[in-house]
Amino acid sequence: MDAEWISRSFERVLRHDRAITVALLIFIAGNSWAYILLGGGLEMPSMMTGIGNWDLDHSIVMLVMWWVMMLAMMLPSAAPMILMFVSLNRTRSDGSIGAVLAFVTAFVLSWGAFSVLATLLQWGLEKTEFLSPMMAPTTEILGASLLIAAGIWQLTPLKHACLRHCRSPLNFFLHKWRNGPSGAFKMGLEYGVFCLGCCWVLMTLLFYGGVMNLWWITGLTLYVLVEKVAPAGHWISHGTGALLIASGLWIFVAS
Repeated sequence: MDAEWISRSFERVLRHDRAITVALLIFIAGNSWAYILLGGGLEMPSMMTGIGNWDLDHSIVMLVMWWVMMLAMMLPSAAPMILMFVSLNRTRSDGSIGAVLAFVTAFVLSWGAFSVLATLLQWGLEKTEFLSPMMAPTTEILGASLLIAAGIWQLTPLKHACLRHCRSPLNFFLHKWRNGPSGAFKMGLEYGVFCLGCCWVLMTLLFYGGVMNLWWITGLTLYVLVEKVAPAGHWISHGTGALLIASGLWIFVAS
């Protein structure tokens, strides 16, 4: 095999960049969901014998758990944006797979940053005994407060500005496009920030429903997907906000 033949073969493979990207997203999301279904690296004996002891090993396990969980929940709704980037990268830039990887990496890192903050928040809630070592709320006040906060955020202009970018991939790239892997990385970070602005408060509801509660994880994943892709996404967001506020107030009154 000569170098020219290898180069031509490699170029033919890269022409299928969309299929490669879909396979990559399925691989990451699939493994992330498998990790969740297997318990997120948490063994029941350790849960029962002092998981609240926040040493370095436990902190790393919690950080990885949050990061993987965020990827499992966010990648399905991010797929349209990522695939739009792949298509535009082919026509507006050099079509390199490196740019695609840079865009995806930046998005993944943005949720890694959130995972650090979520881990710190979990530590704080456990230390103040608002959250049990089993990662469940110990008081109705926490749940009510989170529901009301999430509901208020759903109604804010900033939330809807972020949601508008997430719902309009083409419009995002028309205004934010940069060529090359470094430009793709910057765009990936920007999109990650908009995605965070759209969803971060919703993710804190896991502290109410249970951090590793599969039903809550699945429900929030589906909700975020619907909010971003359904034609009435903005109205859904407003309706959800009102419902969350009402639910939080009801819990306050009933408790």
